[in-house]
Amino acid sequence: MTDHNHDCGHDHDHDHEEEEFDTIILTDDEGHDHEFLHLDTLEVDGSTYFVLLPITEEESVDEDADEAIILKLGHDAEGNEMLLDIEDDDEWEKVADAWENMEEDE
Repeated sequence: MTDHNHDCGHDHDHDHEEEEFDTIILTDDEGHDHEFLHLDTLEVDGSTYFVLLPITEEESVDEDADEAIILKLGHDAEGNEMLLDIEDDDEWEKVADAWENMEEDE
């Protein structure tokens, strides 16, 4: 796979020391791909959670999106890693609080 990031035609005088985030592509139940920035990974009560921010087709952060979403790292029947919605309100609150506390500490 070819990396086209360096042939983007813009001025490279800007600071590349900015924090760079990985991009994750998730496929929904209908088979549509959605791109997200992986902002953070959290460990709460022995489970792993990913904090993701949606990206629009224009490859910019979607300003209309509510905010970052948090998904739980789980496994399917074959043992493959997959990201799951957090369906328990208490669990979601605990993870959201942990992420907010991490953000405040930085």
